Amino acid sequence: MSAKKSPKFYLASEESILRGDVTDVYFLRAREVLSRIGASDKLVTADVHSYGFPEGYGWAVLAGVEEVVKLLEGRKVDVYSMNEGELFRKYEPVMEIRGPYIDFGVYESAILGILRHGTSVATKAARIKLHALDKSVIFFGIRCVHPAITPFIDRAAFIGGCDGVSGVLGASMIGEKPTGTMPHALILVAGNQRLAWKAFDETMPSDVPRIALCDTFLDEREESLLAAETLGERLYGVRLDTPGSRRGNMRQIAQEVRWALNLRGHRHVKILISGGIDEDDVVELHEVADGFGVGTSIAFPKSIDLALDIVEVNDKPISKRGKFPGSKQVYRCPNLHDAITPRTKVLERCPRCGEPVKPLIHQIIRQGELVVDIPSPREIRSRVLEYLEKIKSMKEFDPMPILIS
Repeated sequence: MSAKKSPKFYLASEESILRGDVTDVYFLRAREVLSRIGASDKLVTADVHSYGFPEGYGWAVLAGVEEVVKLLEGRKVDVYSMNEGELFRKYEPVMEIRGPYIDFGVYESAILGILRHGTSVATKAARIKLHALDKSVIFFGIRCVHPAITPFIDRAAFIGGCDGVSGVLGASMIGEKPTGTMPHALILVAGNQRLAWKAFDETMPSDVPRIALCDTFLDEREESLLAAETLGERLYGVRLDTPGSRRGNMRQIAQEVRWALNLRGHRHVKILISGGIDEDDVVELHEVADGFGVGTSIAFPKSIDLALDIVEVNDKPISKRGKFPGSKQVYRCPNLHDAITPRTKVLERCPRCGEPVKPLIHQIIRQGELVVDIPSPREIRSRVLEYLEKIKSMKEFDPMPILIS
């Protein structure tokens, strides 16, 4: 009789990632073949870009740069990149890696996994925050992903614009306090709403907002009034997390709750809505909600399809069909017009509006050594919010960069 197999977590350790074990097998084969034919020392330049956004997307938010730095630091490469949190368009290179291919080729899978996943999450968070700039957006989505990567997802959601994250470890790693309310489990195990709300109020420290979950046993209006009567002025808000099977018209439900609370003198009580929230819901509910809890739509967003392709070998422009060869720079003007040029070409003014431009790609690693400061997640988030405010004020956002060869 064979021994029972012991269960395990199927996780890549930090050491295995840094060794290059997390790669596709053909990169290992390519390294072996290039060494065999004496081509392992050829100087290669490759850039990361997206030639395809999801339908309706005119921009994306770059995320994951810090982890790519961690991956490539100490290797014989130069790395140029846009800042983390930078908005970018289709076709624009967001990162360039230059060095012997044998020194970084096996890391392509890991580089793209980091940038593509982080960027997709941050972009979705930014799109939701764009519709709710004056309302809070809390990320509740770590239950949607493997626990090993929850801090990564929390960070990407936060830098994309979310005001807080519920994950304890993720919040700690980005230097923030976790944000959340209470689960249905608390009310169900306590036995009734009033007992659960009062116990929560008496147990939690004063800096935790008293937000009562108000849809467990009764209808939302009735439970919201009950919570307001139970906690009075200490009640910060009510959270409506009605499941889809009972939801009906969520806007009308929130309006009814707001009307009833106001009539009873509870105008200070805020309304937070969660449960399957996506961009369209934020638009529809914006006027009747004070904040949103968002999970799955951010944790499992549409993908920003980033690719890494060779664009130079031994300083000579080359690429596969369908790609633009040569090292590049991206310039941006204050009106958010972008232009892509060869790296050797210096652009001073926007060809579209004549305003001064600035380059977006700068060196971050020189021969394996980090040459810039790593910004905090809050600093990155501030950059994203500035862009969102600007986009919100624009009549139209041009989704295509100008190509200047």
